Amino acid sequence: MQEIIDGAWENRARLNEKEVIEAIEETVRLVDAGELRVAEKNSDGKWSTNDWVKKAIIMYFPLRKMEVSESGIFQYHDKMMLKRDFDKAGVRVVPPATVRYGAFIASGVILMPSYVNIGAYVDSGTMVDTWATVGSCAQIGKDVHLSGGVGIGGVLEPAQAAPVIIEDGAFIGSRCIVVEGAFISKRAVLGAGVTITGSSKIIDVTGSEPVIYKGFVPEDSVVIPGTTTKSFPAGDFQVPCALIIGKRKASTDLKTSLNDALRENDLVV
Repeated sequence: MQEIIDGAWENRARLNEKEVIEAIEETVRLVDAGELRVAEKNSDGKWSTNDWVKKAIIMYFPLRKMEVSESGIFQYHDKMMLKRDFDKAGVRVVPPATVRYGAFIASGVILMPSYVNIGAYVDSGTMVDTWATVGSCAQIGKDVHLSGGVGIGGVLEPAQAAPVIIEDGAFIGSRCIVVEGAFISKRAVLGAGVTITGSSKIIDVTGSEPVIYKGFVPEDSVVIPGTTTKSFPAGDFQVPCALIIGKRKASTDLKTSLNDALRENDLVV
């Protein structure tokens, strides 16, 4: 399938060929079932992007026709089907949460009124709270909490671009924004209103000298919004950044370690 999809990507005239259509539809079906992922963790602990899978998702759109669908009093007009059979999957879905076909939602996930887009992967035990959004191809780990109003960005094009990755046990506070392929490592805690982009400065201020990361939050970090000075032709001004102000203690009890981190750092989430 990868060879067929890569070939069609280079020659879009092939999109009407039967084998290409079947390869694209099967790829999206496997992503929907969680048997194939846009990005996956390798044996060395690093993540890699399966760009051919993203290509299949992008090419899936022109294969679909606009259709009207209805749910109660609501009417929709779109190309993409919505995900179904949440009861069989063991997923709790609170109205009017919406998941597009082609996104995988693992057993034990709770979806408050929220939105999950095609290509996303949401692993078991995760809470997607009210009005949170999980963008295209975002990878959300186990036991993650996406608080109210969190915006996890989607990345479809360019096909080789890494998606947003939120690893196991992370807690993303209210109204946080994580976009542009940003990487949030295991058990990290983002306080309310933190914005992380692919180029954001994340500054560890816990030591005698600042340590700067870009678009990456290390494991167990406790993060709050901050500002840093940047020089412009008109002068020096404060621009947003994120500050690592502490570490979440290693603990087998995620709830205990989270409560301790919030209390010790007087953190609002």
